[in-house]
Order: sequence, then C-alpha cells, then structure tokens
Amino acid sequence: MTTPPANTTSRPTAGPSTPPRRRRLWGTTAIVALIALAVNVPWLNALLVSLKSEADIAASPAPWGFAPTSEHYANALGAAGYDFPRFFLNSIVIALGAVVLVLVIAVPSTYAAVRLGFGGTFVMNASSGLRLLPAIFFAVPYFLLMSNLRLFDTVAGLALANTFLNLPLGIILLAAGFRDLPIEIEEAAQVDGANTYQVLFRVLLPMLAPSLVAVAVLVFIFSWNDYLFALVLSSSEATPITLGAANFVTSTGIRWGDISAATVLSTLPPVLFAVFAQRYLVSGLASGAVKG
Repeated sequence: MTTPPANTTSRPTAGPSTPPRRRRLWGTTAIVALIALAVNVPWLNALLVSLKSEADIAASPAPWGFAPTSEHYANALGAAGYDFPRFFLNSIVIALGAVVLVLVIAVPSTYAAVRLGFGGTFVMNASSGLRLLPAIFFAVPYFLLMSNLRLFDTVAGLALANTFLNLPLGIILLAAGFRDLPIEIEEAAQVDGANTYQVLFRVLLPMLAPSLVAVAVLVFIFSWNDYLFALVLSSSEATPITLGAANFVTSTGIRWGDISAATVLSTLPPVLFAVFAQRYLVSGLASGAVKG
C-alpha cells in the first residue's frame, strides 16, 4: 500500500499590498488637501481681513496678533449706501430664475435631440461650441438685445442673460443623463399606453434627479458668481451682490474690511446649496463625465 505524495504546493502568501495602498491613499489625500488649500487661499484671506480692524489691516498682513472684530460685517449689512438686502435678493432672483429657465428649456429640447432625433448632432455640437466661447464674446450683443427689449438694469434681463449663457451646459449634462437610461424603459412605458409627454415627465425625469440637481447647482453657482453681465447689464436697480461690493470703493479710499466681509457673506448661499445637494451633484457629474 502506497501513501499518496504530500501536497507540496504552498498557498500564496498575502503580499505587503496594504501598506502601499495606504501610502497611496495618504499621498492622494495630502495632494487633494494642498490643492483645496491653494484654491481657498483668496477666501481665507478675505475672511481674515474681514475680522481685522482698519488699523490692523494697515499695520500687518499677518494672520495673528490682532483682536477679531465684527464691525465690517455690521457695515456690510447696514452701512449707508450699501443696500445688502436688496443686492442679496437680486442675486437670489437672478440665480433661481436662471435655474428654472435652463431646466424648462433644456429638459424637453435635450430629450427631443437625444431620444426623438430632432437635430441631435447639431444641438450637441452647437452646445459644445457655445460653451467653449468666453463670456465676454456675448457682452455687446446681450447689451444691445437687452437695451432694445427695455430689459437693461432689470433682474429679468440678468436672469435671461445667465440663462442663455448656461443653457449649453444644461443640455450637455442632461444629454449624458438621458443616454444613461435604457431605451427599454421608454418602450415599456409606451406599451402600457404612455404618450411622449408622460414618458418624459412621469417616467424619465424622476430617474434623472441626479443630473437635474447637478444642472441646477452649477447654473445657480455660475449665475450667482456672475460679474461680467452684472457689470454690463445693470447700473443701480438690478445690482447683484457680486457687483454691490464695489460700493465700498469710494473717493476717500478702499474699505478693504467691508469689501472682504461682503465677499464672505456672498459666498455662503452657493456653498450651502452645493453642500446640501452634494450627493446628487457628484452622481450627476459622474454620469456626464464618465458615462457620457
């Protein structure tokens, strides 16, 4: 009776893969943190200046050795000649108006181009081409258009200008979202008797929530941060918060603390909007960038 030979095959041992992965993770985290810090240096500097007194601002740029003060925020919120509530309301109406108009126009037009074949290639190429053009390219045409329509220095005119400027972005992102949805979903809905409008608004739009939120957040941020069209298309009544800070530049000097306080306050709404919609924003942008 012979005994079977012993199995000499050794099991593979786990290599030292975890430490390299951890090092890569720490390295990536450090790089991202440095980039985030570099990007936010202007905002951090504005926050620092807004907490200094005028004497400390003139004495030293160092971020230490001063007593924090809130006087500049009080000036930004209630100084004579600086109507912060009106500027803030103008920016809210302009940004939200642009968001609503972009979604109302982009959703049906993108669906028609992507799913129904109405000028699909032309619409996408035109949207991409318009998105590549700098905003200054449209400044004079929009000024003439809004002047002829008697919409100069109106909130409606600025909302329309930001709508036209951000509409290509909305079409591009929504097109990627529509392409990610299986065509079988629409076919099943049509078999059940749904018409084109019911398929779009009752079946597809709920599934496009991440893309819709991504478009809404980006259009809101771009419209809120707009400075060029606010400068060209407004003079006093429709002044948004981004342009209103210039009121602190007077003939007697530049009130850096007040300007910095107004700048810090103006960044809060888009930041909060993006934070609360972060989950949908990441999902919608990933759909457009990876799968589109």
